[in-house]
Amino acid sequence: MSSAAAIPPWNVHRLPRADGSVFLVTGGNAGIGYFVAEELSATGATVVLGSRNPAKAEAAMASIRARVADARVRAVLLDLADLPSLHSTVESLGAERLDAVVHNAGVALDAPPRSRTEAGHELMFGTNHPGHFALTRWLMPLLSAAPSARVVTVGSFAAKSERLGLEDLHSRADYRPKRAYGRSKLAQMHFGLELDRRLRAAGSTVESVVVHPGGALDSLTPARPPLHTRTTGARLRAAPAALLVQGKHAGAWPAVRGVLDPAVRGGRIRGPRVFGLRGEPRSERVWSHLSDTSVAARLWDASCDLNQRRPRRPHRRRSLFTGALTKSGPPTVTVRAP
Repeated sequence: MSSAAAIPPWNVHRLPRADGSVFLVTGGNAGIGYFVAEELSATGATVVLGSRNPAKAEAAMASIRARVADARVRAVLLDLADLPSLHSTVESLGAERLDAVVHNAGVALDAPPRSRTEAGHELMFGTNHPGHFALTRWLMPLLSAAPSARVVTVGSFAAKSERLGLEDLHSRADYRPKRAYGRSKLAQMHFGLELDRRLRAAGSTVESVVVHPGGALDSLTPARPPLHTRTTGARLRAAPAALLVQGKHAGAWPAVRGVLDPAVRGGRIRGPRVFGLRGEPRSERVWSHLSDTSVAARLWDASCDLNQRRPRRPHRRRSLFTGALTKSGPPTVTVRAP
């Protein structure tokens, strides 16, 4: 990788080329994930949309191809709530290596009732965190095969005001949708930071980067029909909010920089420049409650327990993360094929 002095200043409107790279964006068919995929496609990379809805994935790919000449974009079926299916998703990538994965997909419920995944996890937590945790395990052989791969975890500004209830990760005792969502995103951010610590201890070439989009509203987001439409009235009504927040196209910038900027390293957070809510991405200090490594370690152990259920059939290439994606053992990363 180039020295810091040789790296040009970052410009969200002039992205570096990434020809030959392969990027996976979970939830790349809508919202921030869509714009991450659209922007990465403009770099010449192959971008894979992970989506549980094939029709929406097709619409997203058509939209990207209409805006990006010669876009190399395809889709794989990805359902993060179905943990046993994730190894099949990784097999379907059909890639020899993966240069980055953007953990963007998520579920946000605006109102009760509380829902559960097939495994019995509260839906928002079970999808947003254990799903990405398990997916990372299966992807690590492909990430390790790349020269300097990135795991980019997209958190949320909503997590800044939450605290993780390790004794009730599934919100069984007191379920409130907004709080459950914020805690699920906080768990993701703890995971990204803990993964960084473990990968560095293992001497891995894979980087783990944590980002958040700030305040990103549909009403400030450019239209991408049929994925997203915006009336003139909605745009005018939202204009005052643009002083504080931004659209989802700009909310994608921290994740895009996390993938492409060779100067980015783990151990910090990337978010919008203005009050953490809008503007170009910058590095910011880890929030005080995210810096508690004991909480992250306990969450890691709990996440391993949640992922004990075996896949339906064996994977051709297994990655054993002794000390990285397991609860104990020396901090080494070993890849082996049975």
